[in-house]
Amino acid sequence: MNINKEFIKLIAHNNTLNKTQCKILNIDFPTPENFIEELLQKEICEHDVNRLILLKGIVAVKSQEQIVKNYMQILEFKKNKIKETSIQTPVTTTQNTNNQENTNVSIYCDGACSGNPGKSGSGLALYKNNEKPVLYYGNYEPNGTNNTAELKALYKALLLASEIKTHEKVMILSDSKYSIDCISTWAYGWKRNGWTKKGGEIKNLDLIKNAHNLYEQIKDKITIKHVKGHAGIEGNELADRMALHAIKAQNDEFEVYDYVSVDSVL
Repeated sequence: MNINKEFIKLIAHNNTLNKTQCKILNIDFPTPENFIEELLQKEICEHDVNRLILLKGIVAVKSQEQIVKNYMQILEFKKNKIKETSIQTPVTTTQNTNNQENTNVSIYCDGACSGNPGKSGSGLALYKNNEKPVLYYGNYEPNGTNNTAELKALYKALLLASEIKTHEKVMILSDSKYSIDCISTWAYGWKRNGWTKKGGEIKNLDLIKNAHNLYEQIKDKITIKHVKGHAGIEGNELADRMALHAIKAQNDEFEVYDYVSVDSVL
């Protein structure tokens, strides 16, 4: 999400932020006089939103650290619940014809960013019939944003879809409504206006152009669907893990992640 004045009011206490909040937002502590202007339109991920709200008004650094630790334990608990309840729906194949497979393919894509702007990466999980999903991680950026990571993940999903030969439509699933709308809806109006929009610049324009052009080429063979993030959907959770792994591995090119079982990743 993009930070606005309403959100700053929600997380600030006595018109200031504590040390850990400043660290999450990548601004100086104590907060400078112009910190509100500095924060406006910054992009932050869902986890940062939650932590910033939980940290409101907490002065003691040890208490701040404990809150962050507790939040990470909540995520770990949810991860374990996903392991217990995740069920992969079986898919079917039909007879091959004309050297093409009637293959059921779904590609989940996700981006992650630490700091926003900060270190970012993208991840994907490709499901094909009853096979173990293929996991991809890459596109590390030392100074990326959540939106750029999501756009890059979606672009990679489009590239993978363009290479798959099947009579069935490839399903691409993303939890970023922003990236989906950019390439499949808003881009048409921006393109008609010479890639401009009223009210300011189009952020991440080069990424949007590349993804939209590829989308135009293959849109008849794909379906793009929005899914809720961090809702226990196995493919989305795997893509999220891969995006986080890309930040840790710091690899620019996409690589296939070697793993034993889905549970070992989740």
